Amino acid sequence: AAKPTNASAATKPTAVPDAPKPKTARAWLVMDDATGKILAGEQIDERLEPASLTKVMTAYVIAAELQAGRIQAHDAVKMSVNAWQHGGGAVDGRYSGFEVNKAADLTEMLKGMLVQSSNDVAVALAEHVADTEPAFAALMNDYAKRLGMENTHFTTSHGLSAEDQYSTARDLATLGRAFIRDY
Repeated sequence: AAKPTNASAATKPTAVPDAPKPKTARAWLVMDDATGKILAGEQIDERLEPASLTKVMTAYVIAAELQAGRIQAHDAVKMSVNAWQHGGGAVDGRYSGFEVNKAADLTEMLKGMLVQSSNDVAVALAEHVADTEPAFAALMNDYAKRLGMENTHFTTSHGLSAEDQYSTARDLATLGRAFIRDY
């Protein structure tokens, strides 16, 4: 015997609740990863300091450089005095504990940046890839342009407050989608 069906349930659309609005965020968005369609958000194109989300772009550049073969996963990356001074304890930033003037495996450094949000490691990785943090920031900006991040400009690899460093919720969501897609 056929099971009875509830015709009204079959034709009734499923209710989708509104996206929850963050209480303290100045800008936010919910984006569909598959399509890039923005489902909800406020102030999505307002330029704000990206803070530690800057490290997502730093990691994106590191991943791209690894894939291109310009650096290797087990390269020895030096924790320079500069990295310590401009990203670590000397500026009251989050730092890793890697010893100054000693080298560590790139993979371990990358974990330190991504898991601990270590600012000194972000600078050390930037120096490893491009010799200086400003040169690395130029790479970050090149990648941002390629990804279509139209309202973003980086001046540091770590995201501590810096003049002329900004991004938007839309651009950071674009970066997140690209990171998942590409790496």
